[in-house]
Parts: sequence; C-alpha cells; structure tokens
Amino acid sequence: MADLLKIQVVYFAKVRELTGLTEENFLIKKGFTPSNVLGLIEEKHRIDLGLNFKIAINDEFSDWDIELKNGDRLVFIPPVTGG
Repeated sequence: MADLLKIQVVYFAKVRELTGLTEENFLIKKGFTPSNVLGLIEEKHRIDLGLNFKIAINDEFSDWDIELKNGDRLVFIPPVTGG
C-alpha cells in the first residue's frame, strides 16, 4: 500500500458528460502521470478522450508527463470554442 497514492480527478464539460461524474478519486501507483490517469479513466469508463485538452494539477496548468503526488487534484480542461 505504501506505493499507492490517492488523487482526486475533477471532470468538466465533455468528460463530465461521458463519465456521468463531476469528480472521482483514484488510487494510483507511485510514478503515475496525468497521461497514465487518463488511461485509467478511459479504461474504467470505456471511453476515448484523446489528449486534446489541457490539464491542471492543484489549480496550476501542467504537463502530461509530470509525476503525480499523494493528494494531488487533477483537472482535465476541455478546449474552449466559441465565436
């Protein structure tokens, strides 16, 4: 259990619609990145999200390959469209 981390994932827009959730907690392996978490979400909910949105970790924009830490809050931010 020492190698598992608990993170919170918050969903907006398309991701919220596809999962039916506003947020969810995950136990992840040490060394996991947002990209790994995306794979878990796609597998668990049987959806394909792709990488066409930004991510924030603890309310700061981040990269897909940053190692997550225990207690992190991960947010998937969909592209903004409009006119």
